[in-house]
Amino acid sequence: MKASRRDSTRRRHERVRRKVFGTTERPRLAVFRSNQHIYVQLIDDTQHHTIAAASTLDPDVREGLESGGNCDASSKVGKLIAERTLEKGIKQVVFDRGGNLYHGRVKALADAAREAGLEF
Repeated sequence: MKASRRDSTRRRHERVRRKVFGTTERPRLAVFRSNQHIYVQLIDDTQHHTIAAASTLDPDVREGLESGGNCDASSKVGKLIAERTLEKGIKQVVFDRGGNLYHGRVKALADAAREAGLEF
């Protein structure tokens, strides 16, 4: 029997999380993608603390967007999280794609964050 898309994503997410761990010096950049929006958090796993967050629901990003579920919106969120991260004095992160394939919206977010100055 073939696994559903949700099951495949969950299995990939568990596999990625076994390997990816965020520290205070190099926190984890965790991505969650829904059909209508994309969310990203900067997490310190040693202290169980969220350092910064951004999504397509933020007023800074929401202005001028037709939809929160496309590559344009993802790249704006990537730039915003990079700005917020650099303000905190953090330049290096570990990328956690959250079980999603590195393609489309997730790739657009990562590329925009890299262009804005994050290293991962």
